[in-house]
Amino acid sequence: MKDKGVKHGRRRMLRYAGVAGLAWWCGLERLAALADPPPAMQDASPAANSKMLGVVPFSGEARVPMGEAFGAELDGRLYTDLATLDPEKPVTPSEEFYVRTRASRLLKKEDGWRVKFTGDAAKPVELSVEQLRGMAKPMGGHLMECAGNARSVHFGMMSVAEWSGVSVSEVLERAKLRGSRERILISGFDTYAAPSASSVPGASWSFAFADLEKAGAFLATGMNGQPLTKDHGAPVRLVVPGWYGCTCIKWVNEISLTNQDAEATSQMQEYAARTMQKGVPTLARDFQPAILENAAMPVRIEEWRVGEKLEYRVLGILWGGSAAVKRLQIRFNPEEEYVDVSERGAGTNAAWRFWRHVWQPQRTGSYLIRLRVAEPAVVARRLDSGYYMRSVEIAEI
Repeated sequence: MKDKGVKHGRRRMLRYAGVAGLAWWCGLERLAALADPPPAMQDASPAANSKMLGVVPFSGEARVPMGEAFGAELDGRLYTDLATLDPEKPVTPSEEFYVRTRASRLLKKEDGWRVKFTGDAAKPVELSVEQLRGMAKPMGGHLMECAGNARSVHFGMMSVAEWSGVSVSEVLERAKLRGSRERILISGFDTYAAPSASSVPGASWSFAFADLEKAGAFLATGMNGQPLTKDHGAPVRLVVPGWYGCTCIKWVNEISLTNQDAEATSQMQEYAARTMQKGVPTLARDFQPAILENAAMPVRIEEWRVGEKLEYRVLGILWGGSAAVKRLQIRFNPEEEYVDVSERGAGTNAAWRFWRHVWQPQRTGSYLIRLRVAEPAVVARRLDSGYYMRSVEIAEI
């Protein structure tokens, strides 16, 4: 996040001030109205004499390019700027959707692209990208997060898109792959013109067929109403809703039926720790589903003047998990108590949900913002570990 201005000795980003900030607030109010809000939310509205002064940047995070692609091939990246999120427009524009690996310079043209299906005794079957596009239909909005998402990149390896494609189950039927379907190996193009300084080649993941069906996995051919771009996996990529992005293989070119003794792929083993596996299993069957558990974090801190007083409005997202979170709590330093988040917006578990918390710090200085789900039955290991904690410097109260 880049600083946009300095006032009274404070660094502030001012690009969201005024009308834009008020629109964000009003959008949250409209979203919240759809979510059967608790009584405390129903009377919440910005005072007539309130004014947004700017955005306070998070501290202790690296300066990296946001919202624009850089680097090439395995070392190519694009980080989504979560600070610009708008609850009225929850879908990430395709050109700002995060990229973990950019397309290989050796990737062939889409014309003539075919996906090969193997595994039965019969001759392998191939489906062209044109056939897959002809089968495609809207698949809804789904969030994707890289398992390597981190504070050092402002947690910018996470985005939401409206996808179109065809379900894996339907594709297997079309390819006449019957077999036992115990496990499905999905692979993508994985040859690059230059060696990588930071990444290990490997573009395949082995799934239990039942897990793919349960997740509603599909082969995507489009996002946000347009064909996929090369950097986002064109012409065909896998999307496994609710799973980490490392399982969402790009440039899919082969799908195989395998048995229960199939070995784990190199990509599975590389991401074992980041998908919270027990060790690094050698067999694919010993990997647990790489599911996104419930998580939450702040994405923007707005500074407002309300009458003669200052207040801070923390805007954030909640995502992951298979059930709606009923109680989200926040604290601003380890010595403080957790309190319930002021307002919760609408949304589905397939994408992010928005929340807002009005905060009036009692002193200037550094704060560590951490959230938790106050429901013992909810599994949120990354969140509970403090993984999504962020810090901020408050210069005036």
